[in-house]
Amino acid sequence: MTSTLPRTRSATLPPGPKLPVLAQTLLFANFRHRLLPYWRRRYGDVFTVRLYPGRNAVQLAGLDDIKAVFSGPVTTFHAGEGNVILKPIMGEHSVLLTDEDVHLRARKLLMPAFHGAALRGYRTMITELAEQEVSRWPAGQVFRSHERMQALTLEIILRVVFGVGEGARLDELRRLLTDLVDIGVLDLFGFHNEKLRSFGPWRRSRLLQERVDELLYAEIADRRAAPDLAERDDVLSRLLTVPAEDDRLSDAELRDQLVTLLLAGHETTATALAWSFHELARDPVRLRRALEAADSGDEKYLEAVAKEAMRLRPVISEVARRLTEEVEVGGYLLPAGTTVMPSIALVHGDPAHHAAPEEFRPERFLADGGPASGTWFPFGGGVRRCLGAGFSLLEATIVLRAVLSRFSLAPDRPRPEGSRPRHITMVPARGARISVTPRA
Repeated sequence: MTSTLPRTRSATLPPGPKLPVLAQTLLFANFRHRLLPYWRRRYGDVFTVRLYPGRNAVQLAGLDDIKAVFSGPVTTFHAGEGNVILKPIMGEHSVLLTDEDVHLRARKLLMPAFHGAALRGYRTMITELAEQEVSRWPAGQVFRSHERMQALTLEIILRVVFGVGEGARLDELRRLLTDLVDIGVLDLFGFHNEKLRSFGPWRRSRLLQERVDELLYAEIADRRAAPDLAERDDVLSRLLTVPAEDDRLSDAELRDQLVTLLLAGHETTATALAWSFHELARDPVRLRRALEAADSGDEKYLEAVAKEAMRLRPVISEVARRLTEEVEVGGYLLPAGTTVMPSIALVHGDPAHHAAPEEFRPERFLADGGPASGTWFPFGGGVRRCLGAGFSLLEATIVLRAVLSRFSLAPDRPRPEGSRPRHITMVPARGARISVTPRA
């Protein structure tokens, strides 16, 4: 799609809705999956949405413009500042909230736990936890698969981060993290107002977060004193035993990285898996193919199922970069301080890039090398691409095989579920309800 307006050099922001900031914020927070396609049809590939607190968010749907952002200098396109909405929860040191050298330092420390031999080493653990979870599923009863996937993926990331899953402290942390992640988009906006943080749901979330911090700091202190610290290979132990003194993290830095991994490291995969079950349950042809793949060990097809669920039902609808200087994007000269947002949802749903984009077709990821470059980016792009992308796909593939080796799936009703916002993600509105039948 090309812009309906002349793309000339301009010192002003691209066009967009004229509603008050509060109205645009409320609409974007709750209905962006419906409004973004409408606004694109009205304003073109580049348009501005004004969001609280004081953000001019320029949405990008053109591949060339998105590529320019992802490949642009990290000194100009600040992803950390673009993710500022997460700062009250993740913390200022989070790998998601930092930029340039500070970000590279954190990424370098975290990357070994999610690549190469470490990634391969998680397979047995993920398989065992997945099979334990699936063995408890109620055959013949409708249940919310999203809830079950959240519990499973949280358990998996707890093992990756801490190396163990038992103990009173981790039991409490498990419960509190489940509550902490169950917040709406408006709760996130409210966290940026210190006065609101003393009232209602914002106060409850603040107290919850403070207790999570207490537990994490206690775990960090105990782990520092562990006699076998050097022999452990979990993420926390790795971070505490980095060789270079300059790379060692303070307790506050450790806290922020741990919270980031625990929250971001399970929620998106859980939602992608729930959507996978939702779509397979309503498509007998693809379900039969996926059951065969589970039996034969065809992990390429199972991975394609997860990828297609991420394309059809993007968990996160856009990524963000804040401009540190004036720069031309999409034919507009944007001022410093503007937030540019490459739109995952708009590109994934564009028929110019994905034939019949409204249909669930895992095969599109197997034919001719898959979708064209730049047309599928659920993990973001450029040097800020999610460092856990490989882990997420491995986890989704293993879990799909564990489920489909044991059960066939059915929907609770023919009509598909819609999406609803949950903090920065979009999730199944009714929890991706399915029923399962044991396979003979």
